[in-house]
Amino acid sequence: MDKYIGRLLDNRYEILDVIGTGGMAVVYRARCHRLNRLVAIKILKEEYSQDEEFRRRFHAESQAVAMLNHPNIVSVYDVSTNGDADYIVMELVDGITLKQYIERRGGYLNWKESLHFAMQIAKALEHAHNQGIVHRDIKPHNVMILKNGSAKVTDFGIARIMSSQSTLTKEALGSVHYISPEQAKGGRVDNRSDLYSLGVVMYEMLTGRPPYDGESPVAVALKHINGGAPMPSTINPNIPGGLEQIIMHAMEVDPARRYSSATEMLYDMEEFRKNPNTLFYFDEPVQARAAAPVGAGASAPQQPRRPAPRSTAERVAGPRQEQPRAREPERPRYQEPERPRYQEPERPRYQEPERSRRYSEEAEEEQPRRNKGLFIAIGVGAVAVVIALVVLVVLVTKGSGTTMLEVPNFVGEVFKEIDPEKYPNLRLVDSDYTYSNEYEAGKVISQDPVARTQVAEGSTVKLVISNGPQTGQMGDLVNRTEEKAREYLDGLKDLHLSVTLEEEFSSDIAAGRGTRTDPEADEILTVGQTVTLWISKGPQTATLDDLAGQPQTNAEAYLRNLPGMNLEIRVEKEASEDVEEGKIIRTEPGKGATLTAGQTVTLYVSTGSDVVMTTVPEVLGMDIRTAASMLTGKNLKYDYDLVESDKPKDEVIEQDQAKGTEVPEGTVVKLKVSKGPAETTAPPTTPPTTEPEPQVVSKAVTLALPSDITVEYQLQIYKGNSPCTEALTVEPGTSEVPVSLEGKGTEYFDVYVNGKLASSFKVDFSAATGERITLRFTVDG
Repeated sequence: MDKYIGRLLDNRYEILDVIGTGGMAVVYRARCHRLNRLVAIKILKEEYSQDEEFRRRFHAESQAVAMLNHPNIVSVYDVSTNGDADYIVMELVDGITLKQYIERRGGYLNWKESLHFAMQIAKALEHAHNQGIVHRDIKPHNVMILKNGSAKVTDFGIARIMSSQSTLTKEALGSVHYISPEQAKGGRVDNRSDLYSLGVVMYEMLTGRPPYDGESPVAVALKHINGGAPMPSTINPNIPGGLEQIIMHAMEVDPARRYSSATEMLYDMEEFRKNPNTLFYFDEPVQARAAAPVGAGASAPQQPRRPAPRSTAERVAGPRQEQPRAREPERPRYQEPERPRYQEPERPRYQEPERSRRYSEEAEEEQPRRNKGLFIAIGVGAVAVVIALVVLVVLVTKGSGTTMLEVPNFVGEVFKEIDPEKYPNLRLVDSDYTYSNEYEAGKVISQDPVARTQVAEGSTVKLVISNGPQTGQMGDLVNRTEEKAREYLDGLKDLHLSVTLEEEFSSDIAAGRGTRTDPEADEILTVGQTVTLWISKGPQTATLDDLAGQPQTNAEAYLRNLPGMNLEIRVEKEASEDVEEGKIIRTEPGKGATLTAGQTVTLYVSTGSDVVMTTVPEVLGMDIRTAASMLTGKNLKYDYDLVESDKPKDEVIEQDQAKGTEVPEGTVVKLKVSKGPAETTAPPTTPPTTEPEPQVVSKAVTLALPSDITVEYQLQIYKGNSPCTEALTVEPGTSEVPVSLEGKGTEYFDVYVNGKLASSFKVDFSAATGERITLRFTVDG
């Protein structure tokens, strides 16, 4: 097991499990106990922790990244050393790498999605470069894609402060398929190296493969140095020309001929995003524009190095008359390299008549039209030429005997179920995939040419296929501030969600934070769906009324009906001389207290007076044992004295409480019991002998108890009003209890169970052996 798992760093970060392993460090998921949140912690590997150079590089990373604060960069929260652990605490990102995302999407992305991610990466690099930091390892593995579609650049593991002017002399630290030529040669690295790597990442997103591959890392590095990557459109013909130009310009071998800043590259990306038919002309010299030092003097981004892309009319009319630039007036005009990547005259999709970008040498030399009539004449002439061409094509087609076909309607059909053998004279191509709320995934949304169009035999029909409704995943907005929750939902702008806010009380979540959502977290969102977010108003409160003297039922109903309080009600009963049985004596908390939702309120309910009355029975003339049983059955106690009487022995001859008297339970009734008539004997013929007075002795007595009692109870033996034993705790199922009693002659004893007289027995102390006495009684409960 990993030695760090379960460990608490700096008495704050509890290591939970391993997320991943990099070249120098292991990344763990951990919990910050101070802020109660999950974080990622990168700990330097043990084999490097003893190496001061590696430790220096590791801490330099944290100092560099801690300077960055951007929504497209993984945040760094803390850096520390704890014992043998050098570590960095970072934002824990819930997502997958761009590399994994590309694989899940079938190996490559469409141009819209590629541009979406590329612009976010470029914004992250723009921010880092303005802070003087070069990433040096931009690749799909170091870009995280979140559930809401945003991208975050991570692992500035080899970032260095550019002002240090350090160079790589021993190793190319970037991944070989994405490193710039200068990294491959061990040369000086600046922000343009990151832009080269971004170009490679865009190349891979659109084609499903990096531009260079080889049998060894050295072979791949040499290809980066020599250049000559195949045009992306030769692998994926659906890549727009303008986007391809951006990629290849970023991947120029010579850094001086690349974009000089992420700001410039973003400018072209934005222009292309607004008009995907835009083409670019990189006709300004840049070889003298080595990367300006970034950092302290680079907070203001460079101005775009070209004017906004020209309109169609400007492109057709002729080249723009460039105004002289104040900066770098001495630069010679840039000569376009022989590589055709920025002209592509052979690609038909950029050669439609209305968007033609072909420039003949004569057109370039032609001066702008100065006469409105001349423009009109040219327009009329162009229309005439087009009409003539159309007529000529029709005549040639008819004359050549070419077979014309009517294009079938494929819209609504499942693309994979269309059998090409049914249409041998047409070439069916899935030209694009896009989201659709109308058509299920896999069905044809549109086609070009449209149905019932007449086309020549062998023509291509381009089909656009549905990806199904565009969806997203609902995030967990519980306990987020309203501002943060709105930011998250606004970030799902492509879904055009309808957001409704509601307020509710919450005893668990502070005011102003989310309590719940509909749909709930992790549910799938679709375009146009309504999302309801509930915001806490804090705990609901109420003032407790005076419930003393109220019937229990009324008091409970009052508490239950307090709106939104959901109080816990607890009932305790106790005796009261003043409050009628069943009514409230008091409450806890007391009247006037401020209650919060979910709080417990205790009601103390009267059981009435705790003095219970009973009636004294008639026991005169009864045997003492019968009398005792009758008195204890009335919850009365008794005491007796033996007196001389001519009544039979053990007969009750007197009681101090008259029959029918109402007395409290537990009252002692005093009795007098006959010793029996005196014996008459003949005069002794021999002198009488004196009997010795009995002595007080101790005797062991075993009390046999009822075997059917299933509850615990207290048992104590009394002689008259004096206890003879301590109170004994008897467990359920106990069959007998040994006791030691003292007395002389014959003595009577009472048995009290749970404080009440339950039975009586007598013991003959004149007998030398122990006695076993069977008791019979019951226990309530």
